[in-house]
Amino acid sequence: MYLKSIEIQGFKSFANKLVFEFHNGITGIVGPNGSGKSNVADAVRWVLGEQRIKQLRGASMQDVIFAGTEMRKPQGFAYVAITLDNSDHQLAIDYDQVTVSRRLYRSGESEYMINGSACRLKDINELFYDTGIGKEGYSIIGQGQIDRILSGKPEERRELFDEAAGIVKFKRRKAIAQKKLEDEQANLVRVSDILSELEKQVGPLERQSRAAREYLQLKDSLKICDANLFLMETEGTGKQLEEVEKRQQILSGDMEDTGRESERLKAGYEELEQSLADLERRMAADRDELSQGTVLKGNLEGQINVLKEQIHTEEMNQEHLEHRRDVIKEELAAKNQQLDSYREELKAMGGQVRDALKRQEEAGARLEGQDEAIRRLEEAIEGAKGSIIQALNERASLTARQQRYETMLEQVNLRRSEVSQKLLRFKSDESVQDEHIGRERALLDQLNEDLEQKQFAAQETEDALLKAEQESRRLNRNLNDTQQEYHMAYTKLESLKNLAERYDGYGNSIRRVMEVRDRVHGIHGVVADIITTSQKYETAIETALGGSIQNIVTDSEATAKQLIEYLKKNKYGRATFLPLTSINGKQVFSQPAALKEKGVLGLASDLVQVDSRYEGLARYLLGRVVVADTIDNAIALARKYKYSLRIVTLEGELLSAGGSMTGGAFKNSSNLLGRRREIDELENTCSKALVQVEKIQKELNLEESLAREKKGELEKLRADIQSMAIRENTIRMNISQLEDKKAEIAESSTDLVREHGQLEEQVKEINESRSALTQDSRELEQVSTQANQEIEDKTVLLENSRKERETCAADLSALQMEAANLRQKQDFIRENSDRVSGEIKKLTEEFDSLAEGTENSGQVIEGKRQEIAHLGELIQNAMVHMKELEQVMAGHEAEKEEMSLRQKAFLAKREELTARLAELDKDMFRVQAQKEKLEEKLEASTAYMWSEYEMTYSTALELKREEYQSAPEVKKLIDELKSRIKGLGNINVNAIEDYKEVSERYEFMRAQHEDLVTAQAELEKIIEELDTGMRRQFEEKFGEIRAEFDKVFKELFGGGRGTLELMEDEDILEAGIQIIAQPPGKKLQNMMQLSGGEKALTAISLLFAIQNLKPSPFCLLDEIEAALDDSNVDRFAGYLHKLTRNTQFIVITHRRGTMVSADRLYGITMQEKGVSTLVSVNLIADDLDK
Repeated sequence: MYLKSIEIQGFKSFANKLVFEFHNGITGIVGPNGSGKSNVADAVRWVLGEQRIKQLRGASMQDVIFAGTEMRKPQGFAYVAITLDNSDHQLAIDYDQVTVSRRLYRSGESEYMINGSACRLKDINELFYDTGIGKEGYSIIGQGQIDRILSGKPEERRELFDEAAGIVKFKRRKAIAQKKLEDEQANLVRVSDILSELEKQVGPLERQSRAAREYLQLKDSLKICDANLFLMETEGTGKQLEEVEKRQQILSGDMEDTGRESERLKAGYEELEQSLADLERRMAADRDELSQGTVLKGNLEGQINVLKEQIHTEEMNQEHLEHRRDVIKEELAAKNQQLDSYREELKAMGGQVRDALKRQEEAGARLEGQDEAIRRLEEAIEGAKGSIIQALNERASLTARQQRYETMLEQVNLRRSEVSQKLLRFKSDESVQDEHIGRERALLDQLNEDLEQKQFAAQETEDALLKAEQESRRLNRNLNDTQQEYHMAYTKLESLKNLAERYDGYGNSIRRVMEVRDRVHGIHGVVADIITTSQKYETAIETALGGSIQNIVTDSEATAKQLIEYLKKNKYGRATFLPLTSINGKQVFSQPAALKEKGVLGLASDLVQVDSRYEGLARYLLGRVVVADTIDNAIALARKYKYSLRIVTLEGELLSAGGSMTGGAFKNSSNLLGRRREIDELENTCSKALVQVEKIQKELNLEESLAREKKGELEKLRADIQSMAIRENTIRMNISQLEDKKAEIAESSTDLVREHGQLEEQVKEINESRSALTQDSRELEQVSTQANQEIEDKTVLLENSRKERETCAADLSALQMEAANLRQKQDFIRENSDRVSGEIKKLTEEFDSLAEGTENSGQVIEGKRQEIAHLGELIQNAMVHMKELEQVMAGHEAEKEEMSLRQKAFLAKREELTARLAELDKDMFRVQAQKEKLEEKLEASTAYMWSEYEMTYSTALELKREEYQSAPEVKKLIDELKSRIKGLGNINVNAIEDYKEVSERYEFMRAQHEDLVTAQAELEKIIEELDTGMRRQFEEKFGEIRAEFDKVFKELFGGGRGTLELMEDEDILEAGIQIIAQPPGKKLQNMMQLSGGEKALTAISLLFAIQNLKPSPFCLLDEIEAALDDSNVDRFAGYLHKLTRNTQFIVITHRRGTMVSADRLYGITMQEKGVSTLVSVNLIADDLDK
């Protein structure tokens, strides 16, 4: 298995999509600093699941996404995929090629994939177990990791060796098992606590459950008895309701019959009234017709008289016809005289006729007035009769209402008595409930008081526990901070001591000389070890010393000469020596006035502290250097003294004699002079930190002990509170039941009070209604009396009016006769006048033709006689008709009397029916009241069954028992059952279910407890087996790694010896590992005493040893040979080639030797600022020179 390719897009500086193709062998990745080479290693580490952003050289995970440049926008995601050849199926997956990819978006979402399928980070970690590949494996060695392998703490190297020994997966299994064990132990503690609490609850709940079961049994028996009593009462009430309904039906039938009879009488009465009115109209018409007949008779008799007169005249004319002619002239004269007389008479008669007509009209008007008065009187009489009839109807209705109100009052008084009795009973029950509630509330108040005290104590204990835990956490944080401060200071101290011991920062020749310090006497040390000064002047003094700070102080020239020969012989370079015998330091500063100038702090030699024997050396090195505070003052001083002085400033600027100036920023803040001061300060800090740690640890132990004590108290208080809460809940349930019962009683009492008030209102309303009815009855009686009196008065007036009318009618008739006679006389006179005029004419004609006149006179007389006979017949007929009319009118009068009698009979009958209807209505009201009472009783029993048992009649039938036949016996049994239920006291019905739940939970928890104990034992066994296997495998592999490390060390160093040791007195699975190296020609020494190149080569030896024993499929090395010299780089590259048999190497490097040994080279450049690009060169076919 090897790495085939890496695909990168949007990761750090790789904005564009790049694909690195790899083959077996060595692939080098090169490029200038900052081009993005190390980002390739970061990409591989990231795709394998690295979550620590510091390992990826960033501040947050978003930093791995390409952030953009001046010319490019930021990318929205980062994507890396590595493809491995798995043809040998070293990875436990059924693919010949495996691609692992990771994508991260700016929104924070990320995804992992294996061969394009989404997966978890855990799947990727498990895929690469025991292969050396992974974010914590040894297949990726980044910058700085080489140094951390050696300079880190022994326990920090465990991961590398655990991975090499192949026990990482076992450790992870052990960690998972331990986590499970901790969870199981926590669960066991929790289950034990729960079991303890449940054991406290089971006993009381069992007793409550037994009482509740007995209560429920009694309630069931009571339910059956109530159901059977309900059935019997319902059946009896049903029968009574049937009888009442039958009576109601009979009464309804009677009322309907009576109502129909009353309606029939009403219709007959109205029909009789209509007939009476019709009769009155006919009688009026007959009277008018009789009057007209009388007038006609008079007119006809007048006409007969006229005709007789005419006949007489004709007869007279015929008798004297013989001598008519003789006396015609005399007659004509007489006729003319007679005509004049007739005309005068006619004129006088016209005034009489007009006067008679006027009087006739006045008589007619008086007659019409009398008719109108009669009509009004008759209407008033009929209205009064209607008022009487209405009053009789209303009196009948009032009588019925009065009887109904009496019945209602009787029923209401009865119901009021029942309600009062029930109210007294409810008041008694309510007082009993109040007494029970008072006792329970007293218990509850006492319990609440105890509970509040417990809760207050628990709160105080919890606050104390919380305070102790907070104090423990604070002390822990302080302890951790102090320990971290100590470790940091100690690590820095060790590093500084190592640097000081190795003379790191000095030239190679200086270090070589100081290595033989123990063998060559006379070496006092370097100048930096001899001179000390305050921190304020360190920079200035080190600048003033310049290169002299690394000069070696010896006792004499001979020693210096011996050391120079040593350097020459071994070709270790050059060094400057300061023999104390040749350096006197007696020269004097030539410009003492300069020391008084502005900003001058003094001579450098006066600002340092040295041993008395080195005072001359100090004056020699620093006696002519002036120290100024700022560069401005230094420049002014140099200018004043013509640039003849050597001046340094506190910030390290140097003004040399002659005018040259040196200054700028230092590469680092450390200096050789301050190193010893820093070591002293760090030793002081470490000692103080250790004292502080010990003090904090004591305080922490006290707080933890207090927290454990408070926790125990809190658990006990919580158990008591829980028990009291259960008791409180039981009491509250009892109070709730009692209050519900009381509320039910109060509600019923309220309903009864309201009903009692309504009944009082009804009584009041009934009495008021009865008073109103009495008043209405008196008023109706008065109205009836007034109406009767009015009828009598109107009847007298009517009779008088009728008599006056008859008088008026007689006067009118006489006037009509008089007018008719006058008109008849007028007509007669007019006719006589006309006749005389005609006679005159006729006499004239007759005188002319006397013979013709004799014959015509006989015919005229005959015609007149015939007309008289006709008029006589008409008069006879009129008289007959008038007699008939008189008879008809007499019959009408008799009929009217008969109708009035019938009307009175109708009124009496109707009053009788009204009284009967009122009696029936009263009986009906009583029956309805009885029915309502029975229905109310039935409804009350039904409501009781529903509210108490949620039972209907049909469900009650299911509980019917044949043995319950007598209602009194069942009532007695119900009273006994209620007494037994009351004797049980307060019952917690929920206790049955609670006991069932608690007991089931108790059994379940006990089984859980046993399972947890078993699981704990099994996990402990698994952990023990894992520990045994890991110890055995680690011992075996550690021995192999130690032997292989020594072998590789010797090969890379060309000799010497390297070994690995476990820390003593520690568990082999947790012990730290010390690396001890002895390069050739040196004694066995600590790693801190090695040079940087030696440390790097030692770490490389360890990595190569692990690769030899357990090769990883590929290994990515990021500039791990940077500290090696060329010869060691060649050794490194040569050994790298040996390892390519089993491992593919990808090397990020700057070293030529490594590049030469690579089979392929990838160049990383930044042609565009901020964007890494790829250039590849294949070096297998041709050499680098070609």
